[in-house]
Amino acid sequence: MKIYDAMVIGSGMTGGWAVKELTEKGLEVLLLEAGRNIDPNVDYSEHLAPYDVKFRGLGDRKFMDENYPIQKQCYACREYNHYFFVNDKENPYTTPPDKPFLYFRGRQVGGRSIMWGRQVYRWSDLDFKANEREGISIPWPVSYQEIEPWYNYVEEFIGVSGAKEGLDQLTDGKFLPPMQMSAGERLMREKLLRHWRGERVLTIGRCAILTRDHKGRAACHYCGPCEHGCITRSYFSTLNSTLPAAQATSKLTLRPNSVVRHLFYDPKTDRITGASVIDAVTFKELEFRAKVVFLCASTLESTRILLNSANSRYPNGLANSSGVLGHYLMDHIPGSGAVGTYEGLEDVRDIGKRPNGIYIARFQNMRTSSSKYLRGYAFQGESTRTGLLGGFHLATLGGQYPPGFGVQFKEAMKQLGPWQMGLGGAGECLPHYENKVEINKNLVDKWGIPVPHITATWHENELAMYSEIRSVAAEMLEACGCKNIGTWGDARPSPPGKGIHEMGTARMGSDPKTSVLNKWNQSHDIKNLFVTDGSFMVSSACQNPSITYMAFTARAANYAVEQMKKGDL
Repeated sequence: MKIYDAMVIGSGMTGGWAVKELTEKGLEVLLLEAGRNIDPNVDYSEHLAPYDVKFRGLGDRKFMDENYPIQKQCYACREYNHYFFVNDKENPYTTPPDKPFLYFRGRQVGGRSIMWGRQVYRWSDLDFKANEREGISIPWPVSYQEIEPWYNYVEEFIGVSGAKEGLDQLTDGKFLPPMQMSAGERLMREKLLRHWRGERVLTIGRCAILTRDHKGRAACHYCGPCEHGCITRSYFSTLNSTLPAAQATSKLTLRPNSVVRHLFYDPKTDRITGASVIDAVTFKELEFRAKVVFLCASTLESTRILLNSANSRYPNGLANSSGVLGHYLMDHIPGSGAVGTYEGLEDVRDIGKRPNGIYIARFQNMRTSSSKYLRGYAFQGESTRTGLLGGFHLATLGGQYPPGFGVQFKEAMKQLGPWQMGLGGAGECLPHYENKVEINKNLVDKWGIPVPHITATWHENELAMYSEIRSVAAEMLEACGCKNIGTWGDARPSPPGKGIHEMGTARMGSDPKTSVLNKWNQSHDIKNLFVTDGSFMVSSACQNPSITYMAFTARAANYAVEQMKKGDL
């Protein structure tokens, strides 16, 4: 049986980076992906109009209810692209009856990098030092200064558009030219700076979408629905960027439709030797061997694999001598904000479908501490010119429909409505031991593998932020001259998972007794095991986390190769 230099499990955001780095450094790598290969020419649908699909973009309700009851609750899951999400009947999971968790998943080559939100914000030492400063959980074993070169490296490869602002809490990066802000956004930026004297800064979103040609990929042409795919490769995904780089080395073997059941462990050498795989199509069980294993299957799936790999040496999960594997699950608390309309911009029009919004960096608990909560939240949003239907947001008409019928109705539809400014907040989730994933041994998926049992709730700190976000959003809109201001968000937030930033469950740390991984994303217990997806996170900050996952993955791969060359791995 062939023994590869390295095996990477999962081809999403971090798996793509792992195979790129490992192959470019000379290793022969096997990439195992649970889902199918996809053909952009067939599967991407970003240029389809509603009349091009059977249910005009609204979807087959019965079909979605039966097969995608969880996935359909994701904003990005639509008739155009539902096949990028898992079938919930085939991929079940369980939760306590009173503690729902929304687990959005993609299984194909590229994983969720095919339909992600593309927002990329670096952390700062405000984030890396927060646990230590406040005595929460365990400290991060790294600082921003250690990760900064890897942020630079990743950004220069993937292409990140954005504007430098010089903010301590939102460190600047290696940016392509920023996308242009709309008239309403420029107005709000100016008024926020004036009203709060520079403490609240609105900037264009920092996103992994090209504003000029970059490394053989074309600049974005603003067609709009990026989560449907991108045939011009203008946004970053594994399929667009890191996978082709790895394939160019001729050192990569890609095997789709390979569902990992568990990892093989040799107690004599205290090493992982390979993986047991179920072929997703034939259901045949296969074995693959490698000298080093990178788990990049996504936060909950990687931890599921480790828990399902329990043995006599590690009865509570592979590489779990600490007992914390599966614990400290986090997400960002989303789901509240405010919207208002501007007056005085009636002569200004929008241009194109910009695939990006604005960002207002965290400004809470910076110089002084709040008595209500620790850490903070950030805002994302946008200002656009609505149609008479308000872009199908009838609130701008007070819930009334346009006048007329037939020709009169069509003419009314051509008229532009007011400029609208919307803000939505997302707050940091603190690490809680009781937020966890376990294995439900009484239920298996389509391939006979025991499924995750997820227990997670929002705690007092997150709920305090959630209740404040709406009023603060409305306050900022009012200060910027908006009218018809309304807040949105339920009295209780959406369940954890809705933020689609699940992280933690195999955290890194300096002490093997309280953490699963060391500062290099390497298992404390098993030297040839690395975990570089969101599992390793020690805290969550409030920024979108993908760029941090990628930076740590590139760093871990570099370290692994160095150790192999020294004969220490």
